[in-house]
Amino acid sequence: MKHPQTASIKQIPIQKVKDFTSAHLSDILSVEEPLEIRIGYGTPGNRVGKSISVTMRTPGNDPELAVGFLFTEGIIASGDQVQSAGQVHMECVSQKENIIRVELSENFIPQLAQSDRNFYTTSSCGVCGKGSIQSIRTVSPFSQLEKPRLSLAAALLYQLPATLRAAQSGFAATGGIHASGLFTTGGELVLLREDVGRHNALDKLIGSALTDKLLPLNRHILLLSGRASFELIQKAAMAGIAIVAAIGAPSSLAVDLAGEFDMTLIGFLKENRFNIYNKSSCHEFINQ
Repeated sequence: MKHPQTASIKQIPIQKVKDFTSAHLSDILSVEEPLEIRIGYGTPGNRVGKSISVTMRTPGNDPELAVGFLFTEGIIASGDQVQSAGQVHMECVSQKENIIRVELSENFIPQLAQSDRNFYTTSSCGVCGKGSIQSIRTVSPFSQLEKPRLSLAAALLYQLPATLRAAQSGFAATGGIHASGLFTTGGELVLLREDVGRHNALDKLIGSALTDKLLPLNRHILLLSGRASFELIQKAAMAGIAIVAAIGAPSSLAVDLAGEFDMTLIGFLKENRFNIYNKSSCHEFINQ
């Protein structure tokens, strides 16, 4: 199937080898490019600009990514603290303009001490460059919010991976991209975001939910297309998500953090099985 070349996918020539023959063909790849996230804050007559991070991401939904990143890093605490988010156009720069500047509300001073991060992060690691364990354990604004009591049917959970996969246009084209999907407890897919960086995909999703004033997401299920690592659980907790399911395995630190936040964490979710690594005191499972 042919896919049109977009900002997020790219067609390149390759030589394909099978057994002892080769052929010149083309292949579709997920685009990976750097994105610099900047913020502007202060009074109208005294605005301050600051570069916060550079992350390797798949182009698309960049303002959502920037806003979601600022929220999950604890730099902002609500969508009301964001005035606007958009691309910075620089005439003096010949390269692609991969810069997003988030203008924060007047007189709001961001919590920059909450993000003790070096300047560069990779697409595979959302916590690379963190200065300390304390700076990683960002405190969720919803940590003290009472969780609703929910019942989870095994039959419904089994359906989620196929629903996510069917909606993944990027994965269908390239086979090399991560996804975060937000579902209702009735199995309806509400939001889906893709990126070469699993943490970027989740930041895009949370940024969209924050902009649309959907937080806290404590009545939803987050499905991760790969493994569940510490930084993904931390980001989910920041958004008030209490149920995280992963198609892959969780890490030991992810399980520990899920326990700290009384979060239900499911791993190796397939069409007929899953493992429960931590169960919230507010959730029950129905085996049907």
